[in-house]
Amino acid sequence: ISSSSLAMATIGDFDPLNSTVPATKIEVTVSLVVLYVQGLGTKEWREFGRTEVIDNTLNPDFVRKFVLDFFFEEKQNLRFDLICVRAGCRCINRVLLCSVKDFLGQMFCTLGEIIGSTGSRLERTLSGIPGKKCGSIIFTAEELSNCRDIATMQLCANKLDKKDFFGKSDPFLVFYRSNEDGTFTICHKTEVIKNNLNPVWQPFTIPVRALCNGDYDRSEVKRKGHSHDFIGEFTTSYRELSRGQSQFNVYEVLNPKKKGKKKKYINSGTVRTAGLSLCLVCMCVCVCVCPLPLGNPSQPTSLHYMSPYQMNAYAMALKAVGEIIQDYDSDKLFPAYGFGAKLPPDGKISHAFPLNSNTENPNCVGIEGVLEAYFQSLRTVQLYGPTNFAPVINQVARCAADVTDGSQYFVLLMITDGVISDMAQTKEAVVNAAALPMSIIIVGVGPAEFDAMEELDGDEVRVSSRGRFAERDIVQFVPFRDYIDRSGNQVLSMARLAKDVLAEIPDQLLSFMKTRGIEPRPAVPCVATAPSTPL
Repeated sequence: ISSSSLAMATIGDFDPLNSTVPATKIEVTVSLVVLYVQGLGTKEWREFGRTEVIDNTLNPDFVRKFVLDFFFEEKQNLRFDLICVRAGCRCINRVLLCSVKDFLGQMFCTLGEIIGSTGSRLERTLSGIPGKKCGSIIFTAEELSNCRDIATMQLCANKLDKKDFFGKSDPFLVFYRSNEDGTFTICHKTEVIKNNLNPVWQPFTIPVRALCNGDYDRSEVKRKGHSHDFIGEFTTSYRELSRGQSQFNVYEVLNPKKKGKKKKYINSGTVRTAGLSLCLVCMCVCVCVCPLPLGNPSQPTSLHYMSPYQMNAYAMALKAVGEIIQDYDSDKLFPAYGFGAKLPPDGKISHAFPLNSNTENPNCVGIEGVLEAYFQSLRTVQLYGPTNFAPVINQVARCAADVTDGSQYFVLLMITDGVISDMAQTKEAVVNAAALPMSIIIVGVGPAEFDAMEELDGDEVRVSSRGRFAERDIVQFVPFRDYIDRSGNQVLSMARLAKDVLAEIPDQLLSFMKTRGIEPRPAVPCVATAPSTPL
């Protein structure tokens, strides 16, 4: 059966020569996927879990799921290894030891990439074996509901079609959960019952959210193919199943091909609920959004110094936050601005200029594109004070004002090494922006005193201007020096910074949606970036 609320069950006749049911056989080639996760700020991979083993198939569909805690503000690196398990493989201290020939390929991604992909469905090519096509691997993700109900159920069938030439059939049930995008995900398989047209499968216990994610009535129907001898299928919902044994809980097993060929075809048997019990329990959730910055070069004393050996503080802050944010942006195009510079050819001072020098299209492709534009800008502009924040905040606010229906949310990341010169105007800009789908992250780099910045971070007292208070707290300010690892580990410094500055974004996004009465739906996060270049 399947669900995500609507459930679809297919019944297959077990074929020992083409089995997708987990089994242990001597000298039979089987495969599994092992998931490894990377600790925050480290490069060490540790095994998180592994799927069940599926034998004799080049297109395995795994039942076992990986349940991960998702933290929006962290970059959660994942590695998936596909292994061909042979008799010679062994496990020592939970480490699977196989020969090189048993490795079928691997794929790297972040948890954010999976969640941020269209329909939370990500397909990637496997790699790792030079000169060989390793196939592809598909991931789907869905936020688990608070539903902690656990169901124990038993099903039985009557008068199933005979499939075996010698004997009857060896039937088993496969449950598929319907997804929001109309696809189906396998979530349970029963055992095989040999040579029986009236099987009674063993009772099994399963979380209700695995069947329907707490949505008892979701109902979409889609036929699911099967590599065994297909007997038939039926659809239902968890609510219907929960009625237990009754005349309403008898399902006709239908085979669409037979129904189309035979005029007198009725069904391929029936399935009914032999028993169901429910146990209640409880759990958690999460969210998402996006942003970016600019700078100065040639002397090692400059905070914008472009060292061939390590990133400067501006680049570190941009990369730390941007690499997490970009997973949630569908087109990976980021408008990036600089402020505090004289622009060629006439030396005009600007506090909101595109880093890529294209006034018609300030978008950069990906975080790497923003970094490239940042370094190129350092070679062409002359850094110049004062440090005015209001122009670039208003620039992004104008974009946010055009889409207040909840379909987009803007996050402006401002990186600066100077004290705000236009505090009154900046406060007014923040108060105005607080009514828009927008958040502002300010990262201070260097040794300057940033006490005035704390006024903008309205954790204690909401920002006000001309007697008006900001509708929401939308500013998060942090000095980068507080996150620098003493041992010089840049990766750890960046991870600490990103974790702290992004932690408030989900709540800020939700607060905007709630005040506007906008129901949750997939949003398209947008990113604006503005690095400062004051001397």
